Amino acid sequence: MDERPELTPRYELVDGELLVTPAPSRRHQRIVLRLAFTLQPYLVQYRIGEIVLGPGELALDPDERYEPDLMVVPAIDGKLPPADAAPAHAMLVCEVLSPGSLRHDRVTKRKAFQRHAIPEYWVIDPGAQVFEVWRRHDERPAMVDGRLTWQPDNAPAAFALDVPAFFAAVADGAPLGSG
Repeated sequence: MDERPELTPRYELVDGELLVTPAPSRRHQRIVLRLAFTLQPYLVQYRIGEIVLGPGELALDPDERYEPDLMVVPAIDGKLPPADAAPAHAMLVCEVLSPGSLRHDRVTKRKAFQRHAIPEYWVIDPGAQVFEVWRRHDERPAMVDGRLTWQPDNAPAAFALDVPAFFAAVADGAPLGSG
C-alpha cells in the first residue's frame, strides 16, 4: 500500500457497497473549484444555499456514507445552515468523472441520490466536455454541452453556465482568470 497522503483513497459506503477511489487529480480539482466559484455568486445573490466541497459528508442514510465532490446545501431562511453536523439533504450534488469512478458516479451513486430525492445530480465528464444532468425520476440524463441551467425550487431566477467556456477555462494552458 502506498503511504503517500496525496494518494490516500476516498471511502464511501453506498447501498452496502464500499466505494474506494483514488485521490482526485489536479484537473479534477480545477473543475470542482471552478464550478464552486461559478455557483457561489448565484447562491449568495438569491440566498439559496451553501457550497460544501468534498470530502464533506452528506448524511442521507445512517448506514451509508457519501462524499460528493461538490454539493449545495439549502439555506435556512436565507442564512447558513449549522456547520456542526453533516447535512442530511442537498439541493444539488455534483461528481466529476475520473477513470476509477465512472460506474460508481453514473450508476451506484446516481441511483442512491435519486432514491433519496436529491432534486438534481450533475455528473461532469471532462473527457467528453459534457454535464450529465439527472433529476429525481429520470431514467436517462440530459446531456448538456452548450448552456446548462439550474433553477432550484423557490429561486427567482435560474443559474446559467456556458459549458464550452467552462471547460476552456479549466484546460491546461488556459489563462489564469479566464472564463
